[in-house]
Amino acid sequence: MNKLLTTAALAGIVAIASTGAMAEEAASKKVQCAGIAKAGQNSCKSLDGSHSCAGAAKKDNDPNEWTYAASKEECEKAGGKIVEVTM
Repeated sequence: MNKLLTTAALAGIVAIASTGAMAEEAASKKVQCAGIAKAGQNSCKSLDGSHSCAGAAKKDNDPNEWTYAASKEECEKAGGKIVEVTM
């Protein structure tokens, strides 16, 4: 019984670790996309330096505000452009 319990526990740990790695890999493929953020839903500071806070966008699709998109294609399809913002 102890061997079965140990095996099950190890299998659970492996499953959790691999799920976390997959989520991290998916997040790392996201791109920073300007011009698609909705008001109050930008990811971080503005491109023009007018603020340095997430959630501070005042209007939808402001070209100075950015958020993450799943891919370059998704960003461009939504009318945005890829930017590199250092945080």
